Formats: sequence, structure tokens, C-alpha cells
Amino acid sequence: MWKLQENILEGKDKQHLVEFIKTTDRFTQFSKVKAFEKDWSEWQNCNFSTFVNSGSSADLIMLDAVKEFYNLEDGAEVLVPAVTWTTNITSVIQAKLTPVFVDINLVDYSFDYEMLEKSITSKTKIILITHLIGLPANIDVIKKIAEKYSLLILEDCCESHGATFKNKKVGNFGIASTFSFYWGHHLTTVEGGMICTENEDLNDLFILKRSHGLARELDSSKHQKYKDKYPHLDFNFLFLTHGYNFRNTELHAVLGIEQLKHLERYIQIRNRNHKRYLEIINPIKEKLYKVDSDGISSFCLPFIFKNKVDKEKLHKALKDDIESRPIVSGNLLLQPCFMQFGDFKDFKTAQIVHENGFYIGNNQFVNDERLELLSEIIKTTF
Repeated sequence: MWKLQENILEGKDKQHLVEFIKTTDRFTQFSKVKAFEKDWSEWQNCNFSTFVNSGSSADLIMLDAVKEFYNLEDGAEVLVPAVTWTTNITSVIQAKLTPVFVDINLVDYSFDYEMLEKSITSKTKIILITHLIGLPANIDVIKKIAEKYSLLILEDCCESHGATFKNKKVGNFGIASTFSFYWGHHLTTVEGGMICTENEDLNDLFILKRSHGLARELDSSKHQKYKDKYPHLDFNFLFLTHGYNFRNTELHAVLGIEQLKHLERYIQIRNRNHKRYLEIINPIKEKLYKVDSDGISSFCLPFIFKNKVDKEKLHKALKDDIESRPIVSGNLLLQPCFMQFGDFKDFKTAQIVHENGFYIGNNQFVNDERLELLSEIIKTTF
């Protein structure tokens, strides 16, 4: 069975973890977390990275901190795509901001850019980009709109590690970005996520919010400032902001450090598979919305049909040999928890993706044999 994802941890990764466990008594957040953050920043080409326990936690801290840092009012509007992962939206709500859904396009699967601009009101403060399934959004168009209306840009890159826009990695175009290291993603720490930024003061707020708001979590060079400012309080239990416990562990960081060494190779294999997938679907290209982009870091192999009957035909043909699932969460306006934010019928492209789309897994385990199986099934089916 060709599954969506398999055991991504290599033998050496697990061996490094075993050796670490044998040689330490410190498993909570410590030096390995800092080392992974440093390694990730170097790979991502950013100044600051904060390791947390999931991509969803990364989204929540990012939005909560940005709201506080820029002094945004409760209810300020955040433009979000109608097709993304659900915790992008719940993070907006949990930060007491208001999600405003925007339909997507069938080229890069980011926003319908015309609808994006039309959705802006006097309350709009943030554009939250999702670089969906490894496809970079059109940053030029989004930045032009953001600058015109003085909006902040945030990026969710949880499915798009290493994707580029004009040779620059996604996650470096807004004021902050998030990544997920969940089991099924390009790189795994089993559970984990990262928040990246160029702004040191904003990064300090990420660090504080990750760990209860405790001042002692900041770099030691900044401790005296707060000891002097609040001399009547025990510095070890000085809380500078409201926060969470979204810390990750030394164990997960060790895995991240080792997995990062494989990431470029994994991306190359994924993108090679994607090119072969494009060749495989070429005979039925008129039936499909083609999913491709310069700068892709392929997350999956998607099928989005123009006709629902064709979708159901291939979906049925694959089920015994190749695992599949909906495109991320489909049209989120159909979900009970988001119905209050709009009528799903108004998001026509999201509905095409919802009704006519699914994807199969792409990772370093997908080889020529599997791709040939896919090719044969498509030939037989159509």
C-alpha cells in the first residue's frame, strides 16, 4: 500500500536520539533546542527562530504576539484563504481577531488576488498567507496590496519547507512565518513547529509567550534590564506577558537537528517525483487543473478535476493500492465551526477543490515502481 507518509525517521536519526538519552539527564527545553533553532535559522536564511511543540502552536503564538506587538484591537480583521489547515483559522479566533475568508485561485492555490483586495475594510490589519501544498504564493501581488493598504503580512509555510519565490525561500517575505515538523511533513520532529522573524523584539515576544511569559526565558544579556525594572519581584518568576506552555523538548530538537541534514535531499526527491507525476497526468491534462509552480517544494501529488465524475472514477480506482485524502481541509466554510463566517457557495474555487480534488502522498519513499503503478492505474481508468 502506498501510504500518505511512512516512517520518515532514518536509522541514524533514531540512533542519535538513543545516544543522547544515554548521555544526558536534561530532557526539557535546553541547549539542543537552541542548537536546532540556530541550525534552522541558517537553513531558512532568517535571523531568529523559536522552536515550539507544533505548527498550530506556532500559528497561535505568532498571531497573539503580533497582535500585542502592533497593538491591534480585539476584532481586527485577518484575511485568510478558504482552503488551508483549520488551526490557521482557530489561531486567529483564539487571538481575539476576526478571520475574513477569501476564495483561492487555481494557479498557485493561494488567494483569489482580485477578491483579496476587495475583501479589505477599515478593520483589516493582516494578510495571513498559506503557501499551500508546497506552492509559493504570488508574493509580488500580495505585497503590492499590503503596501497599498498598510497591512501586515504573515506566512504559514507548514507544508512548504524550502519552496521559493524568485529564488528566495518562503517565510522571509512577511514580518513572521511558521513551519510544521509534524510526522507527515518534509522534515519531522514527530511533533513540533517553528516561528521565524527578522525582528528581534518580536522574537523576544515569541520566546516569552512560548513559556508562560517568563522573563528568564529571554537571552541572559537582557535579564538585568528587567531585574532593575521590577526589583520587588523574584526574577525567576517574573511574567512580562500572558503566555502558554508551548515549549518543545530536547528529544524533539535532537531529531530536528538530524532531520535537517536530510532535508535538501528529501526536497530533491519530492520535486523529482512531482516532475514525473506531471508526465504521468499529461494524457489526461485536459481533465485536470494543473498543479505546478516555479519554486515548488512538493508536499503531495494532487488531483483536482474539472469534472466530479472523473474525480470519483480515479479516486475509486486508487483506493486498494494508493491512500488518498482531501486537499488539506477542503472548503473550510463547510465546516461546522466556520459556517458563521460565510456561505460556502460564495467560495467557488474552494468548492471545486473540495468536491473535485484529493491528493496522494509524496515523500522520499515514492520511487519509480510506485509512480509506474500510478501511471498504469490512470491509463486503465481513462
